[in-house]
Amino acid sequence: CASVTKETPELIEQGVRVQIIGRRDRFSEDVRERLLHIEESTKGGDKLTLVLAFDYSSRDELVRATREVAEKVKSGELCSEDINDEVISAHLDTAGIPDPDLIIRTSGEERLSNFLLWQAAYSEFAFTDTLWPDFTPEEFESIVEEYRTRERRYGGR
Repeated sequence: CASVTKETPELIEQGVRVQIIGRRDRFSEDVRERLLHIEESTKGGDKLTLVLAFDYSSRDELVRATREVAEKVKSGELCSEDINDEVISAHLDTAGIPDPDLIIRTSGEERLSNFLLWQAAYSEFAFTDTLWPDFTPEEFESIVEEYRTRERRYGGR
């Protein structure tokens, strides 16, 4: 959090919008205020959105979203028949953020590891044995170039 706080002026200058996903309620009030300040300070960024996951678990995110939807049904604000993909998506930490088109997994791992389970439904994946600190812009470009050759079917045939 401290390094992002330090980088906030540069992020603003570069047009980067920062959004935080995860369990903020488990952090101290000071950390929560810093995270909110970073988001508020960068909300005008229109060149890139940087999503930072702090204390993030996709299963936890889905449980929390389900509870929120259930509360809305219980209060009469929402009918159970109206629950669909859009309603669930709107209650996730990533509401308003597009689902990822490509997920790059470094360090030889070939699993999601409880990361964006709902959002990754139609994502493409790339795996590399390179450890994150050694991941280069050239390797990134190579993966993106290979991704561009893929036929996206979004669950269709």
